[in-house]
Amino acid sequence: MSMKLGIIGGGQLAWMMKDAADKLGVELIVQTPSPNDPAVSIAQHSIFAAVDDAAATEILATKCDIVTFENEFVNLAALSLLEKQGVCFHPQLAALAPLLDKYEQRCYLRDLGLPVPQFLALSGEKKLESQIENLGFPVVLKARRHGYDGQGTFIIPDFATLSKIVNQTHSQFLVEEFVPFTKELAIIAARSVNGEIVIYPAVETLQKEQVCRWVIAPAQITQEQSLQIEAIAHKLLTSLQYIGVCGIELFLTAEGKILINEIAPRTHNSGHFSLDACETSQFEQHLRAVCSLPLGNTRLHCASAVMVNLLGYENSHCDYQKQRQQLANIPQATVHWYGKTEARPGRKLGHITVLLDQDHTNGVEEIIHKIESIWYPQ
Repeated sequence: MSMKLGIIGGGQLAWMMKDAADKLGVELIVQTPSPNDPAVSIAQHSIFAAVDDAAATEILATKCDIVTFENEFVNLAALSLLEKQGVCFHPQLAALAPLLDKYEQRCYLRDLGLPVPQFLALSGEKKLESQIENLGFPVVLKARRHGYDGQGTFIIPDFATLSKIVNQTHSQFLVEEFVPFTKELAIIAARSVNGEIVIYPAVETLQKEQVCRWVIAPAQITQEQSLQIEAIAHKLLTSLQYIGVCGIELFLTAEGKILINEIAPRTHNSGHFSLDACETSQFEQHLRAVCSLPLGNTRLHCASAVMVNLLGYENSHCDYQKQRQQLANIPQATVHWYGKTEARPGRKLGHITVLLDQDHTNGVEEIIHKIESIWYPQ
């Protein structure tokens, strides 16, 4: 009898679990708002409800052995009642609790002794000027909940802009120093039920308007920096007693210092290269971790790889078949198309991974330029 896994969320991160689920004999059941969401096409059963609808999750739990998460926009307080009734969540709700609010996440990381930028939570009881006077401008303003792909994140150049956004928005905000990084990095790590931890090679990422454009694996960093990043992952996952895959975004400063940007308690865009470049993808690794199976090999089976997101640039219902075929003709390329029915600017419609037989320092910029010149209108 196969393991039945419930997934809260039915976007592309759940959709990309299909091949691993078939390989491992795992039956996927999703809770997702729309019948048009990508994972509906690969799930054995779907429950159409918002991801924070705990009543729907209660129904989901009756149909599966374990419940996991494709995104973090859930109602932990309501889910905790289900956990007390015996519903098994992986990762556990206690591991998610310090991470979902970005201010609380920052506090947790700081208290663990992990490196983070200077930060504070805005308080309505104090004057705005006095709260941020030690940070200087520019600063980074982040909504404490529900921000992703640039939503809820602002680079603030001056006090007037900060005041305007804070006063016009009813969100709670985290403010932190702007880090003049030289590279943005990320790492994917997984921890099993019995405490085994495996880590993928650190990667370099490029964000434009706070949305990931491309990823290069492995990152060109020193061995010492790589070991420091791995140590961060080990300490975090062990402290949380985390079960599943976790993405960690980081900054590398001009002085060679590593700072944590954000934690994503799920599979992550920076790990999509693993579908084609590693023996065990991050999606298979997550299924292995949450289903109490042995964890897999995380090494690259090529010298390097580049992953480029195919982002929407217009409002359209086009399937972009012509561009996708041109991209598929690039040597050692694989196009992953998420099957979304509507394009809009910045929306992740798919991605392409190109495997390289030699170190990526030569030619990777040309590959990225070629992909983006095919995908985006001139």
